[in-house]
Amino acid sequence: MNEIKIFSPATVANVSCGFDVLGFCLDSVGDEMVIRKTDKKGIHITKIEGFDLPYEPELNVAGVSALAMYEAIDVDFGFEIEIYKNIKPGSGIGSSAASAVGSVFGMNELLGKPFNKTQLTAFAIKGEALASKCEHADNLAPALFGGFTLVKSLTPLEILEIPSPNELYVTIIHPQIEIKTSEARAILPKEVPLQDAIAQWANLGSLVHALHTSDYNLIQNSLHDVIVEPYRSTLIPHYNEVKKAALKAGALGTGISGSGPSIFSLSKGLEAANSVKEAIEKVYSRTNILFDMHVSKINVEGVKIL
Repeated sequence: MNEIKIFSPATVANVSCGFDVLGFCLDSVGDEMVIRKTDKKGIHITKIEGFDLPYEPELNVAGVSALAMYEAIDVDFGFEIEIYKNIKPGSGIGSSAASAVGSVFGMNELLGKPFNKTQLTAFAIKGEALASKCEHADNLAPALFGGFTLVKSLTPLEILEIPSPNELYVTIIHPQIEIKTSEARAILPKEVPLQDAIAQWANLGSLVHALHTSDYNLIQNSLHDVIVEPYRSTLIPHYNEVKKAALKAGALGTGISGSGPSIFSLSKGLEAANSVKEAIEKVYSRTNILFDMHVSKINVEGVKIL
């Protein structure tokens, strides 16, 4: 096999109480990429559609992760990358992670899968760091592993796969504004009160247990962020109105997807997720801000060959 076309999915990171460690994978939104072997050594980005991104590999997230992997292999050929970008950069649903994951996943398949998913995550981290100015894997891991993942440790890198309850759906609103991850990190406090830390890790532990046991009531009672959301929500227009409308419409919980501006709401069942979508649409239709909406089941497969 000398060429492969893949789907690299969007993801939701942080999931309210799991800042920088928890994430899950979306089913209906993602980038497509074509990776092929070429006689010319090195990494070459030959086509980008959707958004204006750099072709120089060292300046492109997909290129940086591909270069990290290329340095770890000994081959007498190179790779060409085509990027069909459907996830808007700065949207808060893992645009840079989808690029970083897609290139290394495709290369690994063409090489006969010498690297496991954790090793691929380590390469992809290098690309993600280009976008967010720091190394983290909470978007990368669910894109590669599928479903919910917990990043237990970065050094050494350790990813835990967490079960996804069967009837869990997500509703996403993506306001058409941009929030840079690096800027959204800069407004966060360097220290937090002990009581807030205790509340946060209690919620995270409860949420992980709830996912394992498909306890939807406990999911609902755990999706609370007392540390990050109070700061980042100020960057997202009408955030509190969206959250209030979603919860009133039956959402289990609502939070900021990644660093925003996208907002996620988890629901039990497709019907509830669509009701939440309608309620959120009513809020944003009264504004002059353009927006996209997505309803998706949790994608337990992750990045895949098309």
